[in-house]
Amino acid sequence: MTTEVLPGARALLEGAKTASRALARASAQLRDEALAAIAASLASHSPQIVAANSEDLARGAAEGMAEGLQDRLRLTPERIAALSEAVTQIRALPEPVGDVVRGMTLPNGLQVSQIRVPFGVVGAIYEARPNVTIDIAALALKSGNAVVLRGGSAAQSSNEVLVSLMQEALTSVGLPPAAITSVDEFGREGAQAMMKGRGLIDVLIPRGSASLIETVVQESSVPVIETGSGVVHIFVDDTANLENAVEIIHNAKVQRPSVCNAVETVLIHRAIANAVLPVVAERLQASGVMIHGDEAVCAIVSGAVPATEWDWGREYLSLDVSMGVVDSLDQALEHIARYSTHHTEAILTGNMDHAERFLKEVDSASVIVNASTRFTDGGEFGFGAEVGISTQKLHARGPMGLPELTSTKWVVRGQGQVRA
Repeated sequence: MTTEVLPGARALLEGAKTASRALARASAQLRDEALAAIAASLASHSPQIVAANSEDLARGAAEGMAEGLQDRLRLTPERIAALSEAVTQIRALPEPVGDVVRGMTLPNGLQVSQIRVPFGVVGAIYEARPNVTIDIAALALKSGNAVVLRGGSAAQSSNEVLVSLMQEALTSVGLPPAAITSVDEFGREGAQAMMKGRGLIDVLIPRGSASLIETVVQESSVPVIETGSGVVHIFVDDTANLENAVEIIHNAKVQRPSVCNAVETVLIHRAIANAVLPVVAERLQASGVMIHGDEAVCAIVSGAVPATEWDWGREYLSLDVSMGVVDSLDQALEHIARYSTHHTEAILTGNMDHAERFLKEVDSASVIVNASTRFTDGGEFGFGAEVGISTQKLHARGPMGLPELTSTKWVVRGQGQVRA
């Protein structure tokens, strides 16, 4: 039974549901042809996409949008080229639909197989991230799913162009354009329609601020795969390589501070704090990073401001970082357990016993030894792109690629058997 939703939005959801059945019948080759058409269209329409994106950026700046969100919103020719290449990479990935998870022949001769199948219709609600429009649509198409998008008012002009281009690409190969659709025209009511679209949308994936994700989790009658904010930690153990630590921390904070896998808190072992902190802080401050430190950090680092309780649990998404000094691995683990959002944590260490303990005890979707937290990413993991980074434990956890956009069903083949 489908909960009543806004009539116009309901019609779009019904269209997506019908399109999902056409995708289920479509061959992998046809879906790959659609992906090739999307990649080509992005490349050839880059000026049009940039122009629409400029409208969104100008509106965002006029409304006081934070710099971090503006960076997420921005589409440059280089970023569009990267999106086109990501679609091409997704097209080249192994086909997930029909993959046999396990199979057996029973003593009575029945052949039983568990195979991967599309969800059907995937819904995505996200904010100010037009690149997500392409990533999710491409992954959904490759995995045989229709997709319904709510990309938010901040990116409305960008998303309108992107969705239109993708629908034209679908039509060019004979697939229904409703396989990729958006409810942005309905504003917040469109998002409400998606959350109440049980029976029309099979799974809903929110990406964005903690408040957006919490709203979707609390209000949706559609099953939700929860992606989470990233209060990401790096712990510098007393045996860490100093040169590596400086480079890793700088990369994790500065390369792209507005994303969820950027480090937000750095913890340093007290035994090496006097040696490590000045070097790390100098490199960060030279790149414009504001350091929010505990008492020990503020005593060592000139220009650091005192960290509050709020800082330790904050996802800055900006050139800010909280830094603290801890007495031991135990204390670092306690701090992470208290403030982590279970996204990504890293340890920098030369002690492999400490590394293994960190890997076992830290309860996050991605746990890293001696590398930047920026590697928690579907593209970096070889998925081509990602739908999001799940911080929950059911169905999917961590960067979600093609297999995470499928369910399974059991196929049983017999020759007249009946149950005794």
